[in-house]
Amino acid sequence: MSARAIHAGESRNRYADSITTPIVQTSTFVFADTREIEKFTRGGKKRYEYARYGNPTVTIAEKRLADLEGAQDCVVFSSGMSAITTTILSLVQSGDHIVITDDSYKKTLEFCRSYLKQFAIGCTIVPFGDYRRLERAIRKNTRFILSESPTNPYLNIFDLHKLKRIADRHNVLTLIDSTFATPFNQRPLEYGMDLVLHSGTKYLAGHNDILAGAVLGSTELVEKIRNLHKSMGGTIDPHCCYLLLRGLKTFPLRIAKQNQTALIIARFLQEHPCIRKVYYPFLESHPHYKVATSQMKGGGGVVTFETRGTLADAKKFLDALRLCFIGPSLGGVETLITHPAMVSYYDYSRKERYDLGITDTLFRLAVGIEDAEDIIQDLTRGLKQL
Repeated sequence: MSARAIHAGESRNRYADSITTPIVQTSTFVFADTREIEKFTRGGKKRYEYARYGNPTVTIAEKRLADLEGAQDCVVFSSGMSAITTTILSLVQSGDHIVITDDSYKKTLEFCRSYLKQFAIGCTIVPFGDYRRLERAIRKNTRFILSESPTNPYLNIFDLHKLKRIADRHNVLTLIDSTFATPFNQRPLEYGMDLVLHSGTKYLAGHNDILAGAVLGSTELVEKIRNLHKSMGGTIDPHCCYLLLRGLKTFPLRIAKQNQTALIIARFLQEHPCIRKVYYPFLESHPHYKVATSQMKGGGGVVTFETRGTLADAKKFLDALRLCFIGPSLGGVETLITHPAMVSYYDYSRKERYDLGITDTLFRLAVGIEDAEDIIQDLTRGLKQL
């Protein structure tokens, strides 16, 4: 995979003999004369016209991601949420219905539960892992099933074989947000999923410095999404695409390191007396351990855990950390830790949070590429406050 992560999507002969992908920083591509315009408008020549419709730097990123994911085509966006919302709207029309699992990303759920109503599109939210309820939720007008795998923050794993069988019985599409897994650890298209979504902001770019999103799948489906993308306008900037391509070159190395480090830390936390519960797919204690180890190459770089104590204790733990930064994202080279109750669900009541499983002492640790012993030393410093 490393060779593909570095070279896929590019020809050997590059502009000005540059080894890195050039940044084509332009909004407009000009025509030499009227004959060239006519040739282009008649479909006789494929070329770039306007940056919202395509850009050479962007095209290379799309080709490379498609190669890594094993997809026929890919379209990239200015953010992961732009990718998700544009994809949803491209696949449904007024009167349609979708099914989504209950521990999908907060903003994805919010969009499906609230904004789709404006277009008379129904949405049923089902508990993750309840395949019977999932199947019963499917109606004649259901267009697709949407879920994440692994999910955020509990890292639940969808049995993609089961999902495929359910979808085939009812002739509905399957959409998997595979941001936490990445194509290094899991390739849902190989299990028959129709579309894969990524927040390229996270592991694909890997440096906490850009926003990006991607949707991958068959040429037919991706082209539908691309057509709406041109109208919705969630276009990624060429320089951001350059940084995405740069990140992809080290992507396999980073993910392999993060897989290894996260498992070491998960085992450390599992044995610590101040920890109530650890959630990590490659721990045997995880409810989806067997599915995870059969579908995934590694458990990923996120470890979720609950400490003992109170919200006040949780604050003491966070404030004592010196290496781990407190922040809401993941996937970069720096280790980040977030407290979902205070950071992501601050506008929910305590009861609302607890109904969703967001407790006062729940933490999500997104390991970077620091050595495991350094991260453990920092976590130990914080846990001493408990």
